[in-house]
Amino acid sequence: MHRMACDPRPNWQSRVESLGLHFHTLRGEPYWDESACYVFSRYEIDSIERATYALWEMCLSLVQHVIDNRMFGLFGIPPEFEEAVIRSWDEDWPCIYGRFDLAYDGVGPPKMLEFNADTPTALLEAGVAQYQWLKETDERGDQFNTIDERLIEAWQAAKAKLPGPFHFAAIESNVEDYLTVEYLRDTAMRAGLQTAYLDIEAIGWDTARRRFVDASNRPIQTIFKLYPWEWLVKDSYGAHIPKSPTKWIEPPWKMILSCKSILPLLHQLNPDSQFLLPAWFEAPEYGSYVKKPVHAREGANIQVFIDGQQKLETEGPYDTAMCVYQQLAPLKEYDGKFPVIGSWVIHGWSCGIGIREDDQMVTQNTSRFIPHKMSD
Repeated sequence: MHRMACDPRPNWQSRVESLGLHFHTLRGEPYWDESACYVFSRYEIDSIERATYALWEMCLSLVQHVIDNRMFGLFGIPPEFEEAVIRSWDEDWPCIYGRFDLAYDGVGPPKMLEFNADTPTALLEAGVAQYQWLKETDERGDQFNTIDERLIEAWQAAKAKLPGPFHFAAIESNVEDYLTVEYLRDTAMRAGLQTAYLDIEAIGWDTARRRFVDASNRPIQTIFKLYPWEWLVKDSYGAHIPKSPTKWIEPPWKMILSCKSILPLLHQLNPDSQFLLPAWFEAPEYGSYVKKPVHAREGANIQVFIDGQQKLETEGPYDTAMCVYQQLAPLKEYDGKFPVIGSWVIHGWSCGIGIREDDQMVTQNTSRFIPHKMSD
């Protein structure tokens, strides 16, 4: 694994915009950055795949453990939603995707930093934009990337289990979320699904019919939402979710996996896993570790302690009342940059990676996306 300088394509902005990636520049700086790429050997990609499959299986076992032991309080799941979580798990409501964020230096085993299980983004970048980049810069080059194909397979499987049509919802004013949902909706349509877009704020509740409806008062049978479960359950209509026949993607059981409380619990259940970092519900007395609010996103409200002393803190809007603590995994530095590998699991398949890098150890929402390829 190494970082290699590259010449950006002429008019790269219009090239990625043609794929729907209109948020390629943030605050005047490239977010999509093709002035460099990361190069992996086949062995290194195999190591990432093995880690991803192992972590996914551990996560599924953890969901069963939490349900069996009624540990919902650790995850901030309101009591009135517990049965919805259990029902969606027992009835095997399908999930589409998730992204493991990994620390990896190409030498030791990949280490899980966290799991973006409910609303992972950087999908359009990983699935489509970096593949276009590869084919236009190295036509015979190879890349670990079957994301688009696996998404189509995932929607075909969902279509066989869940009633249509499928609504797709996001906060339309959030350009990244909206375009990510439109990409997902495109893959669903290519899978043969009947779809419709719906702004998350336009979801309505029909009291007489006791069901959710769209802006045209049509029943919502199945809905994909790029909107966190921990927000949804607190919204004004959230109380109706447990009594509604509407099916949700990602399903309610993802409320467990989308919470960072999985980090210490996974370590407790799998203490010998080479892919997990030690993690705790209480701050360790010494050592180097990271403090994370259980529902923080995009690197917000993170505190980094080295030898017990706080060295870094990021700003953010998240509630810090519930936190977990994870052993610090120093990221390997490449040309002054710190990469984190986002490893995608779609329909149960490890199927591709995307890389975000920053000038500091904490990856945030402005961290750059860097494409990758595989060496011969």
